[in-house]
Amino acid sequence: MAQMRGPGSYGIGASSPFGGPVNDDTTESSPLDAIRKQTSKIEDVLDSFSEPIKPYLPAIGRFLIVVTFIEDALRIMTQWNDQLLYLHDYRHIPNGVTHLFLLVNVIAMASCSTLVIIRKYSEYAVGGLIGVVITQALGYGLIFDLNFFLRNLSVMGGLLMVLSDSWVRKTKAFAGLPTLEEKDRKMYFQLAGRVLLIFLFIGFVFSGEWTIWRIIVSLIGLVACVMVVVGFKTKFSSTLLVVILSIFNLLVNNFWTLHEHHPHKDFAKYDFFQILSIVGGLLLLTNTGPGQFSIDEKKKVY
Repeated sequence: MAQMRGPGSYGIGASSPFGGPVNDDTTESSPLDAIRKQTSKIEDVLDSFSEPIKPYLPAIGRFLIVVTFIEDALRIMTQWNDQLLYLHDYRHIPNGVTHLFLLVNVIAMASCSTLVIIRKYSEYAVGGLIGVVITQALGYGLIFDLNFFLRNLSVMGGLLMVLSDSWVRKTKAFAGLPTLEEKDRKMYFQLAGRVLLIFLFIGFVFSGEWTIWRIIVSLIGLVACVMVVVGFKTKFSSTLLVVILSIFNLLVNNFWTLHEHHPHKDFAKYDFFQILSIVGGLLLLTNTGPGQFSIDEKKKVY
């Protein structure tokens, strides 16, 4: 919701301590204040446009975060024999263990994703999905793949935002003040979620061919990432990243345009749904805010 700003917020109509008007020539705003004023105007516009869908943002964000796990579970089931062959012949995992590995992953992804969507037992659901990310990295031998590693750090950042969102809702649902332990836990998880969410963009910057448009987008995105990490104008910066990643996803990971047997179709589909998950995490960040470890919150205090 747009914040109400009185005239005194911008030095208009304020009086000096000696009773006279403030001399505007002697008050100089810092570059940070100038940026804050401009982004505040943009945030007000975003608030007005997003007002109809704002009540649904948490649900949309949660669904997008787990959509990559749902797609992965469906892919394993539809490519069961290929998955078994890969794990046995290339990863040298014994028969039987391969079946158990795939079955546990499918059940964990399906059940935990459902729990995240319906907002039940979020702590266990997030823990289960993070466990899936780690076991798949080990099982498929991707733990040292830098691009995979950075993407999944961002996915885990989105999952941490799910936890933060669930704790915010618990705080609102019950009367009384939250305990100090609950407040600290929420702050640390919001900070960790913000930091992890931007690793996907770092991977994007350092991969692929450099063009003038890629340089421009990378610079804008990196500025937005820094703003997200420090919690400065988080609503504006996270929305900007959502727009950049969504456009990139539609233009680059358009798996639906590839032939059914194209060698890169599965990779494009995997990347597409992973970016959707990170977009979901950014939407939750936009909705819940950056938390107390942020410039935005410190500005409110001072």
